[in-house]
Amino acid sequence: MSGRDPRSRRELGKQRRPRAHLCWGHLTIAPLWPLHGANLGTLLRTCDAVGACLAVPRWPWVKQALARGNTLRHRSCVHWVNDPVRWLQRQAAAGHAIVGVELVDGACRLADLPMAREPTIVVLGHEQTGIPVAALDLVGTAVEIPMVGTGMSLNVAVAGSLVAYKLAGMI
Repeated sequence: MSGRDPRSRRELGKQRRPRAHLCWGHLTIAPLWPLHGANLGTLLRTCDAVGACLAVPRWPWVKQALARGNTLRHRSCVHWVNDPVRWLQRQAAAGHAIVGVELVDGACRLADLPMAREPTIVVLGHEQTGIPVAALDLVGTAVEIPMVGTGMSLNVAVAGSLVAYKLAGMI
């Protein structure tokens, strides 16, 4: 043992927010073309951990997937998106930085991605087809997550969580 006592849940709770955040609009994680509902619950939990919002498409199964995957005891900040490309256009026009997690030429490595200093949207694509071209044209910064193994990509929840922590300045 290291000689240090683990902190109790009560002690940990005192260091954190007393309640769920309202929409700060600083960091939004946007899995706009999700394939698996389980990833949405995981991303919702990550958003709570880093103080971000989650933007999801208004598809019939998404609300149920979020409800099933939300293990938090409070309401989280979720933005419902009807048309992902038009929503991204509006966010870009409002001055938000658009970061896409995608394997493209000129992508920044995750380790080199700076902390978000302006309102930022993190766009996550479909796990098989990626970010659609119309949305990719709106991305100001593309980020890639280096991998040593044989896989081409991580699942959307893992990739989104890594980028969220990096942009939040927590790793």
